[in-house]
Amino acid sequence: MKYALTIGLLILFFTGCKHTKKVPSNPFSKVIIEPIIEDSLLNIRALEIDKHTLKAVSSIGDVFTYDMKTGQTVVGRVSEDTLNFRSSAVINDSYFTLSIGSPAYLFKDQELVYKETDSVAFYDALHFWNSKEGIAVGDPTDACMSVVITRDGGNTWQKISCEVLPPVLKGEAAFAASDTNIAIVGDHTWIATGGITSRILYSSDKGRSWSVFETPIVQGLETTGIFSLDFYDALNGFAIGGDYTKPKNQHSNKIRTNDGGETWQLVAQDQSPGYRSCVQYVPNSNAKGLVAVGFEGIDYSPNAGDTWKHLSDEGFYTLRFLNDSVAFAAGKGKLSKLTF
Repeated sequence: MKYALTIGLLILFFTGCKHTKKVPSNPFSKVIIEPIIEDSLLNIRALEIDKHTLKAVSSIGDVFTYDMKTGQTVVGRVSEDTLNFRSSAVINDSYFTLSIGSPAYLFKDQELVYKETDSVAFYDALHFWNSKEGIAVGDPTDACMSVVITRDGGNTWQKISCEVLPPVLKGEAAFAASDTNIAIVGDHTWIATGGITSRILYSSDKGRSWSVFETPIVQGLETTGIFSLDFYDALNGFAIGGDYTKPKNQHSNKIRTNDGGETWQLVAQDQSPGYRSCVQYVPNSNAKGLVAVGFEGIDYSPNAGDTWKHLSDEGFYTLRFLNDSVAFAAGKGKLSKLTF
């Protein structure tokens, strides 16, 4: 009897532990938006948070460094040339920025570490697995998506052969909308493609081998598909998009996976929000809390995307969370702090 009681208590203890994961005790009901920078000429699609510092690169190469402790902002530049930057990363106090067009330039601080001159080169997103290994993705210049990888902390980058990557389908590319069509959890990597074909490229070994998964998201036009994806853990992920030329269209633009991206299900079908350019999981929400932003506003889901609440009409292109109630967002003309 003593042993049975002990075993029963252990079962109760460990069963209870499954329910101790943090979830928002108060689901978001509103958002307070505080401007950090406002400038009608500003256009930002790439944000990075590193400890107490926020870094943002504008479309013309201005770098804004915001100190969250002091509230001070310092402005610098990546390069003397005027380039269109939409991707960035911070690793070991180095700031990486990637321009989109041809030629495409990848900088480590102010040092050029990769250049691609193909006439159709167009890069969409940049991410790192760790302090040494990183990945960038762009539209195809050959029979596969353009994928470049570093294994030495970003000092050198090599483009992956199409013999390693899945071949692209007709009209398949990607969107440089918010620097969020790459998601990484541990060694796992997901890349969202978009356009006439919109799929998920997946690697379980930091880009050494790849497979591809189909998605039910709206596709068929150059302006349709996945614009952003995020993974809470190795199993739970969410993607959002639509057709940016028809932003109010809510049909088949939100999808969810709970098996690591192998299969995806449509959620909130024909319900708001419509087109959004960025989606991020709320930290410590047990894969339930999601916030999506786009040029038509900010939306929140407390239940993994099943239903959504529209929090604001203020438009942004991209968003990153600092913690489970504070995020930073940027877009056309502004860089802001969001408190939920």
